[in-house]
Amino acid sequence: MTHLRIWQFRPPPEQEEAFANAYAGVGAWAALFARDPGYRGTELVRPEEPGGWWQTVDRWENAEAFDRFEAEHGEDYRALDRELSPLAGEERFVGAFED
Repeated sequence: MTHLRIWQFRPPPEQEEAFANAYAGVGAWAALFARDPGYRGTELVRPEEPGGWWQTVDRWENAEAFDRFEAEHGEDYRALDRELSPLAGEERFVGAFED
């Protein structure tokens, strides 16, 4: 099974391109997550309607891999979250799932 962590974001309209670059599967978050061998990738999904909610799906080998990443890189995670918060706009954690 794969562990999924799903988030939704509504970036400011003038920040959508920068948001997409940072939150895509080759962006800043993916680079940080890739420090852990249990990370399996990120998918960024765009809304059809302008101003809608974007969604990220982060895939991990299992929940333990994410927990390990968080324990080892939590400080860097929080720093990147602060740095990119102007791009993210509104955000909400949808939940953790098993695929």
